Amino acid sequence: RVQLLESGGGSVQSGGSLRLSCAASGYTYSRNCMGWFRQTPEKEREGVAAIDSTGRTTYADASKGRFTISQDNAKNTLYLQKNSLIPEDTAMYYCATVTPCRAKVEAILETTAMWDYWGQGTQVTISS
Repeated sequence: RVQLLESGGGSVQSGGSLRLSCAASGYTYSRNCMGWFRQTPEKEREGVAAIDSTGRTTYADASKGRFTISQDNAKNTLYLQKNSLIPEDTAMYYCATVTPCRAKVEAILETTAMWDYWGQGTQVTISS
């Protein structure tokens, strides 16, 4: 069974940066997709960014230009570098994976039901 463990959340001021990490274990397949999602009490869970095993990435419009998703395959770790943070980025951030992943990341980022495993989340709070 795949397990995902997020870390790196916290509280920062508007304009600051954070890097989230997600350590993955238990994979059976080598061709996987990984992604970051976020959720607030007022909104449904939404996709932030995703990456496949080749390094192909996709971003939600709200993330483009400010967030960068990356992965270290040797460490089975996913990252999300978040810059120029704004209060609207405040949310619980979740890591998720599709395994095995045969779809294009652009096609699955917006469909949470397609993701197989989820982490427990890490809270990010941005103050103005």
